[in-house]
Amino acid sequence: MGQMMIPKGYQSELNLHDTQVGIKTVKDFFQKLLAERLNLLRVTAPLFVDPASGLNDNLNGVERPVSFGIKEQNDAAAEIVHSLAKWKRYALKKYGFCYGEGLYTDMNAIRRDEDTDNIHSIFVDQWDWEKIIKKEERNIDTLKDTVKTVYKVLRKTEKYMAIQYDYIEEILPHDIFFITTQELEDKYPGCTPKEREYAIAKEKGAVCLMQIGDVLASGERHDGRAPDYDDWALNADIIVYYPVLDIALELSSMGVRVDKEALLSQLKKSGCEERKELPYQKAILADELPFTIGGGIGQSRICMFFLRKAHIGEVQSSLWPEQMVLEAKEKGIQLL
Repeated sequence: MGQMMIPKGYQSELNLHDTQVGIKTVKDFFQKLLAERLNLLRVTAPLFVDPASGLNDNLNGVERPVSFGIKEQNDAAAEIVHSLAKWKRYALKKYGFCYGEGLYTDMNAIRRDEDTDNIHSIFVDQWDWEKIIKKEERNIDTLKDTVKTVYKVLRKTEKYMAIQYDYIEEILPHDIFFITTQELEDKYPGCTPKEREYAIAKEKGAVCLMQIGDVLASGERHDGRAPDYDDWALNADIIVYYPVLDIALELSSMGVRVDKEALLSQLKKSGCEERKELPYQKAILADELPFTIGGGIGQSRICMFFLRKAHIGEVQSSLWPEQMVLEAKEKGIQLL
């Protein structure tokens, strides 16, 4: 179990009923504006997939998916998705989307190996989105322009919530600061990756951290990234400083998706070249899927941020260690 932080003097400005109203207010405003700005259509998505399809997100490669057997299909295996990072690209082709168009969906997942704390839960809910681009748009400018668009939606949502609720003040800076993982390591060479993220987030307020997944000059990775969806040279996380908890808070992860060359290179670096034989990966190698950019945006994370909550359990229903539940209750934090 992770360490739960109790901010000194913290008290939620909203009771349980009004928190539910606030959650809906955030979600309705944010997803509508995001869909408009990125030209996205809401679609229906799976809760589980066939593990043999290669469609499940492998995350850092060590997390165990929740799986079950399907009785009427001779107990065939199915896996609860970790995310829809790969499925979305496949769906864009299957559903007949064209260049410049995209999709988004509600994604629910179970991360059974997650260490729970104020911002981590075994239940994950996010908006997964994906958009078709041209091959020549697989570059850093496309990534940065998309990050700026998503960040503007975040800022407008904060402005909207500040109008709706007197206790909410705008804290996001006007512009987001761009930096690569290598530049961040060079800036804070004696720090751990999380310490670097905290330092730059507190200094800048909002940061786009790029190029996550590959080995840095130190010989270490800043963070893990599955080798078969994001191009490690063209991906990014949006991280903001969250004063309620005095932490760096990741709100979104995105990236230009792998093409044939990036996929082969990253599979080799990760020591999992056998994935080339899975249906999804074979479709990329055969140039059967469109070039895309996409990402995930944490629903509970942004609700927590915009409502200024101290624990993610105040905006989502999940299961928590008994000690955490008791400690939260003692400190006046009401977990759903």
